[in-house]
Amino acid sequence: MVLEIDGPAELTEAAEARIAADEFMPEEERVPARASVREDSAEALAYLVEPFDLIRGVPGIEMVQASWSSEEVEYDPDALEWDLGEEDEAEEDDDDRS
Repeated sequence: MVLEIDGPAELTEAAEARIAADEFMPEEERVPARASVREDSAEALAYLVEPFDLIRGVPGIEMVQASWSSEEVEYDPDALEWDLGEEDEAEEDDDDRS
């Protein structure tokens, strides 16, 4: 999934509100959680989006683990193909089979 964050301040604000409203988060975890969402949009998104909710009800899928990462890229909507490193991984898999 590729997302464009066009309102990073709003994303951070929403994540901080979610942290403040989380009745199960221990108080000592709130300060580092707030710091992490201020530093990284992927962290902010992780506080707002539940990966299991994204696929709930999709037949044939069982989520075992979810993780987040982010990378800033130049988006060109007219580009035919994005290089996301997938070719490198496919080539490594082919090499392993040799």
